[in-house]
Order: sequence, then structure tokens, then C-alpha cells
Amino acid sequence: MQRVEEIRKNIEENRAVMLYFSAPSCNVCHALKPKLVDALHSNFREMKIISIDVSVEQELAASFSVFAIPTVLIFLDSREFLRKSRHMSVDEVVKEIKRPYDIMCS
Repeated sequence: MQRVEEIRKNIEENRAVMLYFSAPSCNVCHALKPKLVDALHSNFREMKIISIDVSVEQELAASFSVFAIPTVLIFLDSREFLRKSRHMSVDEVVKEIKRPYDIMCS
């Protein structure tokens, strides 16, 4: 439970946080993550990225109601803003975050 509290604290202390839930056995997870991380770093400088291995941290995944991988949760101003599971594109994620992020950080 300490890890859950640590992540919730990160969500509260940072304006923008992405939780990336994946597992070593997930090929889609490994292909998507570097592209998504690059796009987020390029477009959202204040975005904090936290990776979570669900094969090790099942309780943590369950506490965020994550039951499929890959799953991306985006928090803006401590609130869950976006949840994407399984089928997603990097462009789609960036596009959905861009306007509210720009408003929040301007």
C-alpha cells in the first residue's frame, strides 16, 4: 500500500501525471511506451511519467481499476482526465490532452 500512497502523492503534487500500466509479457506495451513517452516529453514538459508493472504490482493496478494492459491514465490537476486501454494511438492520446494541458499550464 505504500506504493499506492506514493503514487497518489505524486498525482497531488504534480500538475500532470501519466500512469503507464504494462507487463513484461505484453509486446504492445513495449512497442507503445517509448513512442508515447517521447510524444509526451515533446508536447507536455511538466508531465510526470510513472510506469507500473502489473505482473509485480497487481494491488496497485486494482486500486486504480486497471484490468487490461496497456492502460494509460492521465491526471491533470490531481483528477483523472483520460483513461485509455489496449487499443490507442500516440496521436490520439496527445490530441486529447493538448488543449486542457495548454490551458492549465499557460
